[in-house]
Amino acid sequence: MKKIIFLLSVLCLIKVSAYSQILKPVTWSYAAKKTGPNTATVFIKANIDQGWHLYSQFVKEGGPVKTTFTFPSSMAYVLIGSTAEPKAVSKYESTFKMNVSYFEKSAIFQQKLKLKGKSATVKGSIEFMVCNDKQCLPPEQIDFSILVN
Repeated sequence: MKKIIFLLSVLCLIKVSAYSQILKPVTWSYAAKKTGPNTATVFIKANIDQGWHLYSQFVKEGGPVKTTFTFPSSMAYVLIGSTAEPKAVSKYESTFKMNVSYFEKSAIFQQKLKLKGKSATVKGSIEFMVCNDKQCLPPEQIDFSILVN
């Protein structure tokens, strides 16, 4: 009898842990390339799991949380313009009752910089939200640090 109770307990724990897995449908990677003696471009890539989509930086008010890049001011570099993004899919989503722009599979964002020295460490954060056809995950914020040399 004790073996049966133990076996049932183990099976229940396995089932609970399978349901409590944290979904992370987007993984981020970073790179930088010098484009001149005092300029560089930072590349921020989102790899998006099949069936999920990541929202554009240009979502209208009342829609999902848009992807936002934040770069604190630095003594090592100055941002040139705003963060560029590839062409997004634009589609009506009944959940938000509006057209929204988003990315599937992957997206590479680019931020141009003017360097004040020979190298810099670019720090910042990304706030983003992802959805699939069944659910949206809560917005998430991650920090990053990219060496430019």
